[in-house]
Amino acid sequence: MKLTSFDNIYHIHQQSNVKRWFIILALICLVTLFLPWTQNIKVKGTVTTLYQDQRPQQLHSPIPGKIIKWYVKNGDFVQKGDTILQLAEVKEDYMDTLLVQRTEQQVNAKKGVRDYYEAKVGTTADQLKALASGRELKLAQLKVKISQLNNKLQAEEAELLAMTNELRLSEDQFNRQKKMYDEGLVSLTQFQQRNIGYQNVLAKKTAIDQKLAQTKQEIVAVEIEQNATIQDYTEKLSKTEGDRLTSMGQIEGSTGEIAKLENQVANYKARQGLYYVVASQHGQIVQLNKGGIGEILKETESIGTIVPSEVNYAVEIFVKPVDLPLLKVGQRVMCVFDGFPAIVFSGWPTTSYGTFAGQVIAIESNINASGLFRALVVEAKGQKPWPPQIKVGAGVQGIAILNDVPIWYELWRNVNGFPPDYYTVKNEQKATNDEATK
Repeated sequence: MKLTSFDNIYHIHQQSNVKRWFIILALICLVTLFLPWTQNIKVKGTVTTLYQDQRPQQLHSPIPGKIIKWYVKNGDFVQKGDTILQLAEVKEDYMDTLLVQRTEQQVNAKKGVRDYYEAKVGTTADQLKALASGRELKLAQLKVKISQLNNKLQAEEAELLAMTNELRLSEDQFNRQKKMYDEGLVSLTQFQQRNIGYQNVLAKKTAIDQKLAQTKQEIVAVEIEQNATIQDYTEKLSKTEGDRLTSMGQIEGSTGEIAKLENQVANYKARQGLYYVVASQHGQIVQLNKGGIGEILKETESIGTIVPSEVNYAVEIFVKPVDLPLLKVGQRVMCVFDGFPAIVFSGWPTTSYGTFAGQVIAIESNINASGLFRALVVEAKGQKPWPPQIKVGAGVQGIAILNDVPIWYELWRNVNGFPPDYYTVKNEQKATNDEATK
């Protein structure tokens, strides 16, 4: 009987394949060293939005008031303009239910006062015209009277001149008659007759002198009356003009008070519109921190938060200062959102599963309190869209894609502790082209 145990245990007589498998494995490793490897930077971040109006907004009470009715509860979705709650006044200055109507009555009363003063200004203007016309008429009358008196004065001066000549002649005749009487050439009767004639002429001249003086006095009196008339009418015109200016001042004052009251009416109406706190945009009501009916709210006090439902999401990533020079605007970033399963191959991002492509659009120049720089990433156009289930504040793992290098180079770089390669001009130009195609 032949034993087969020895043949089954010892195989020294059989051919070995170890050398062949070693060579094949070495070739595979050598080929693997020349396969492409994508350098990257791993960063952490959170979901955010680029626009301030799409961030969670605080709901504030625009006025101090008392809550009298709630229209929503935590978690409700509202549309822009939907009522959140209703307030009632707590300030005594606004508790009058007819406050607007009463203030409007004050406005109408002030307008009536202004209309009265406007009418008074019109009447005063007519009075000024009448006084000006009366003054001109009176002055014209006095000028006519002065002209008449001047004519009378000229006639009396001519009469006085004639009478002076006649008196001179009569005096000369009287002197000759007296000389002749002294010589005895004429009788006493003739001398007395000549004397009587002389005295009559002298009396006439005296009368004319008195008339002339009286006429001059009348002219002076009329001139005084003219000046008095000017003074009187000037005083009347000044008083009337003062009344007109006072009325105009009252009109301006009334206009200012009317504007102030109309402003109060507008404010009261606007305040009545603030009794209802409404949603500023579409979104979800969360974190309501006031409860019950009758609770008092202070002015600008927070009521809760509204989270917008229409958001253009972005990712904010935080980069170490040593990696900051490797980031460029337009650079590709693969995002892994918390809660979404992903299989990531660090060196081959195109073969990873569950990642979403993004693009750097801004890199902030200031460092934060944690010693990191912030960069903003948005959804890459033409790539797999980001999941709609993400929310602002959710965590994100980011992989910033750098250059493609052989595996042997990446191993050599890590062994020597060298940083990843800087972005090349080619990649920067590609990022610029991507931006232009948006």
